[in-house]
Amino acid sequence: MARSLGENGPRTPAAEEGLSETRESLAPGPDATAADELSSLGSDSEANGFAERRIDKFGFIVGSQGAEGALEEVPLEVLRQRESKWLDMLNNWDKWMAKKHKKELDMSPGDPKWLDVIERDLHRQFPFHEMFVSRGGHGQQDLLRVLKAYTLYRPEEGYCQAQAPVAAVLLMHMPAEQAFWCLVQICEKYLPGYYSEKLEAIQLDGEILFSLLQKVSPVAHKHLSRQKIDPLLYMTEWFMCAFARTLPWSSVLRVWDMFFCEGVKIIFRVGLVLLKHALGSPEKLKACQGQYETIERLRSLSPKVMQEAFLVQEVVELPVTERQIEREHLLQLRRWQETRGELQCCSPPRLHGAKAILEAEPGPRPTLQPSPSVRLPPDARLPGSKGKLKLPKQIQKEQKEQQKQAKERGQLDKPPTPNQANMATAAGDACAPQDMPPKDLAPEDPAPQDSATQDSAHRCSQESLTSQESEDTYL
Repeated sequence: MARSLGENGPRTPAAEEGLSETRESLAPGPDATAADELSSLGSDSEANGFAERRIDKFGFIVGSQGAEGALEEVPLEVLRQRESKWLDMLNNWDKWMAKKHKKELDMSPGDPKWLDVIERDLHRQFPFHEMFVSRGGHGQQDLLRVLKAYTLYRPEEGYCQAQAPVAAVLLMHMPAEQAFWCLVQICEKYLPGYYSEKLEAIQLDGEILFSLLQKVSPVAHKHLSRQKIDPLLYMTEWFMCAFARTLPWSSVLRVWDMFFCEGVKIIFRVGLVLLKHALGSPEKLKACQGQYETIERLRSLSPKVMQEAFLVQEVVELPVTERQIEREHLLQLRRWQETRGELQCCSPPRLHGAKAILEAEPGPRPTLQPSPSVRLPPDARLPGSKGKLKLPKQIQKEQKEQQKQAKERGQLDKPPTPNQANMATAAGDACAPQDMPPKDLAPEDPAPQDSATQDSAHRCSQESLTSQESEDTYL
């Protein structure tokens, strides 16, 4: 659940601190001569006949409108500290984002409109669990912090009551900070659009579920059609709470394990299994003559159907794939657009499970190595400084080793000749990159890729686990 630093992304507190230090260090100072000594001639200026003009360290011609006045030179130690800080931030971005998250949790007051609704819902979440049994206890406090942080993180969505039981389940198994980021992943990657204002995504998935039911259990589908029972009447709490308020707890944990691994496909399968075993035979429909009896039957499911071993076995063996779900999603989306217009909820594509999410994330970044942009000879002095510049011991040691190796080769302060440089360049071009296979080893006639495999992840996703792998994993 890592956050990457965009080119124009938000500034972290550490970045603001570094920029403020830079701003302070660029304030005009009395020593203008020192700054002039460090300025250099720009190559473009020389080419255009302005060789007599000087360029400041930002590239502006001294005396022009964009150029700064006399600059106070930043000490080398400060520059090194800033460089190390940025390297640490880029190599450990999650750590710095976690600091931002903690401030959101504990310091931001939150929107009073959402806080009032959240506080009214706290005591309703698993009131018989030891974490949430007492009002104002640590469980309810953490739940308030997580839900409040999400309203700050996604102010356009705000708070939905179905998020409370989901966050409560997460808090039972992890600290508040991890629960918050896990809730973000569920809302953005696993169930995008479920908690939007008009619940358009859940309505669309209700139509998908009802269409899939026709293939899984035609008897149940025909009965619900005859009674004109909208899918939202029975599946809203199932899907939005991921069955946390429907199934026995042991079954909830097994379903959530499969849900995190394989995605929303598991939620559809569980819903189809419950409908099939509740309304899938004429004998079971004898007691469901009307809408009220049918809804009550779905609200009070048989304990045998919800039992952990039976339910998991049925879910694993149910032949409903990600491809079928996405194909039905496209069909229902087209019908929605024809009858109701465009969706107002612009949610990102849904990803089926942890494997698809990891594949969609950018690859791991190589660790950035310190490469100081400010390089000075060992005996160089800063303008206005007294004595020699004291470099860190590690840098001094590296410089001594480099000088020693250069002396042994007899090439100290001896630049390569043009022929040597050209040979080195040609040798570098001749070497194949380590991470790329040689061209002559590539197959001459590669099989053409199916255009469907190049489609987006939410339209054509491969099965994360085959039926046999699922059986071996969960059973």
